[in-house]
Amino acid sequence: MVSIASCKKDSSGPPPGPKAATPIGTIGLYELDSSVYRRVFIPIAKVGTQTVNSLSVFDTGSTGMTIDATGILPASMITANGITVPGDSVVVNGITVTPTQAVVSFGSVGHGTQEFGNLAYASVTIGDGHGMITTGRIPIFLYYKVIDVATNKQLPAHTNDVFGVAPGVSFARNLIGSPLSYFKTTNGLTSGFKLAMFNSAAFGANATYVPGLLTVGLVPSDLTSAGFIMHTLLAGPLGGDSPEIAATITYNGKVDQAEVLFDTGTPAVTIIEDPSVKNSVTLLPGSVVSISTSSGFTYQYTTSASDNLTQVNSPSFTGDPRTIFSIDFFIENEFLTDYANHRIGLKNN
Repeated sequence: MVSIASCKKDSSGPPPGPKAATPIGTIGLYELDSSVYRRVFIPIAKVGTQTVNSLSVFDTGSTGMTIDATGILPASMITANGITVPGDSVVVNGITVTPTQAVVSFGSVGHGTQEFGNLAYASVTIGDGHGMITTGRIPIFLYYKVIDVATNKQLPAHTNDVFGVAPGVSFARNLIGSPLSYFKTTNGLTSGFKLAMFNSAAFGANATYVPGLLTVGLVPSDLTSAGFIMHTLLAGPLGGDSPEIAATITYNGKVDQAEVLFDTGTPAVTIIEDPSVKNSVTLLPGSVVSISTSSGFTYQYTTSASDNLTQVNSPSFTGDPRTIFSIDFFIENEFLTDYANHRIGLKNN
């Protein structure tokens, strides 16, 4: 017997290249039309270890997650005067509640709501049976009561839960940012999110699930070849970035310079701020409004009796100098926020 030694072929091949970036996850949102306003909600499955199964307003115009403590903390901790926190903090249901109190306001001067509560830390699971994503331990705002400013009446629990994804920091505490900004990114993924166009046909009297609206985490093509026009953000008044973009607004042939907020949390009417008007004027159906941003994004719409409702207000009347595009904008355009590079992307469709 003759033994012949043969060369062993290396079957391992070359080392694998870098793994392609993939989003952290994509989930659906719920669309609702109450006949008075349109809303888009994000499902909240858990806060800490406590199952919630509730819907929060998905809001590109504010920063930070606020949620009613009812059903999340033991009822014995929630009083008419606040949340009881013994010592420096207390951990309940995987939620660290601090004694740091604050008030969060939504809406314009003399209108809107005010939430009263405490800074807390917890993991948050967003999504539902269609798919879920869980954050690490992040700062949130737990409120024990919410007041309608115009009537000074307390609203029912969980009627004002907000999932604010704007860049920057919360008006409650500068420790609170967008819940989506805390996800860790690796392998070429960029911190941020993108919104597909909302489905106009899905807005109805019952909250309707629309899949694939929210993608968390941005892949390189989102920032380079997906067609988004990017806008570098300026510093905000409280720290971090401001979500407003410099733009030129034209309505009924009049041209104004504006700082524009694209806000899913404004449910019914686009507000154009114009110092030359008296108080407030509602544009008639058939009025044409156009926007051109400093980076070259353009968009035009025509008002009707039921869609693209638009008011022109004096900043001295509203107490807010920003022009705010309502949820209707997101029915015809895509939206992206790049937390890492301090940019907002806009895309026509």
